[in-house]
Amino acid sequence: MLAARLSSRRAASSLGANSTRAFTSTSPIMEQFDVTVVGGGPGGYVAAIKASQMGLKTACVEMRGSLGGTCLNVGCIPSKALLQSSHHFHDAKEHFADHGINIGDISMDLDKMQDAKSKSVDGLTGGIEYLFKKYGVEYYKGKGSLKGPNSVSVVKNEDGATEEIDTKNILIATGSEVTPLPPVPVDNDGQKIVDSTGALEIKKIPGKMAVIGGGVIGLEMGSVWSRLGAEVTVIEFLDKICPSMDQELTKKFQTTLKKQGFKFKLKTKVTKSEVEADGVVLTTEPSKGGDEKTEKYDIVLVATGRRPYTEGLGLEELGIQTDKLGRIEVDEHFRTAVPSIYAIGDCIDGPMLAHKAEEEGIAAVEIMAGFAGHVNYDAIPGVIYTYPEVASVGKTEEELKEAGIAYNKGNFPFSANSRARANGSSEGFVKVLAEKDTDRILGAHIIGPNAGEMISEAVIAIEYGASSEDLARTCHAHPTLSEAFKEACMDTYDKPIHF
Repeated sequence: MLAARLSSRRAASSLGANSTRAFTSTSPIMEQFDVTVVGGGPGGYVAAIKASQMGLKTACVEMRGSLGGTCLNVGCIPSKALLQSSHHFHDAKEHFADHGINIGDISMDLDKMQDAKSKSVDGLTGGIEYLFKKYGVEYYKGKGSLKGPNSVSVVKNEDGATEEIDTKNILIATGSEVTPLPPVPVDNDGQKIVDSTGALEIKKIPGKMAVIGGGVIGLEMGSVWSRLGAEVTVIEFLDKICPSMDQELTKKFQTTLKKQGFKFKLKTKVTKSEVEADGVVLTTEPSKGGDEKTEKYDIVLVATGRRPYTEGLGLEELGIQTDKLGRIEVDEHFRTAVPSIYAIGDCIDGPMLAHKAEEEGIAAVEIMAGFAGHVNYDAIPGVIYTYPEVASVGKTEEELKEAGIAYNKGNFPFSANSRARANGSSEGFVKVLAEKDTDRILGAHIIGPNAGEMISEAVIAIEYGASSEDLARTCHAHPTLSEAFKEACMDTYDKPIHF
């Protein structure tokens, strides 16, 4: 039935006004597609696969020459590989003896650590290419740009030749890039001042490392090198780390990182950097102005955020607007000012998260196919993959107060959870926020072991409008870490048992 409907839609479209094409290029015209996705990151490749599964003839253009975007190639996946390797090293060095495992002196082979990371990336990028072949997605390796409402030009990586794709719909999924910090210019090859990409390729454990920016990327990469022996100092312009997260959570998070050896310089801005043969001298001053200070570091990581990547797309020529942050403006159906052109992911408004882009990609192609694609932005989790992990979904306590929403709060510490205590990893807590009158869960915030996995229970609860009592009365296996979530829900509407 779906195939017949899509076939009917394609036939109708081929006879409509949308089928008229005007090309000024002398490049060869390729076969017509229903959907052409520009960008092969998580949002782009998921959208392309979904579109093809739905019977839409689909192409995907990616200039990197490797699918998966920033996330898979130089972001989420390689950083998690390094976090895992460094966690193993730190556990062996600091905690194995607590379990009766005595191994003597240990050392870290950075080359093998980097090799393990690269194998993970290569295997996953190859896996996406396999899925493209499996579902019939046409893959173009090259730089894509918009030449009209129904035309994408591709400059091929292989030989620089230009091809033009004729398409009914275009989906922009070009992602984001590192936001530069002018006083601290990045030179990844020099290995002194690096961005998130360069931090993945550090060849020697630094003695002292500065992380400029107290957000997710800086804290994760700082954790990698801190576990391996670096003295890490986080320099943050604001008065708190991870400012968009629940403040009770981030206060505990900062305290935990301090215990691990992190140093913090909050309400501080970097005004100057000077690269020397044996390191980098940073000049800082209070965010509101004041006396300057200088300090020398072996390596400086610039992690001050990301910005949409839309360079050379041809948006202005088609009248597609961007906001003051460079994000493409779209309506509630992901359409730009040109009805046949859509945009998703990091290049539009919202959190720059791979899973957010994936959900938008699926919703966008469902809309193109005539269905009601939708994303619930109140049910998108965020995770920081340090140890312990930090995870949140829904509203923070600060947001509820600002909105004047009456709420109940429940809190349960992992120190009272039997599995966490048995594992020897009991730092942190689960916090649940529910609407006072209805008990509907509005937000959940976790710092503790496996928080990134546990948060899914809260995501489902928010998506389906569950109350804290609903989850508190749901049987959880014992002994598991998830019992802490159950008990936090019990504390939200009544009282916990084990605390």
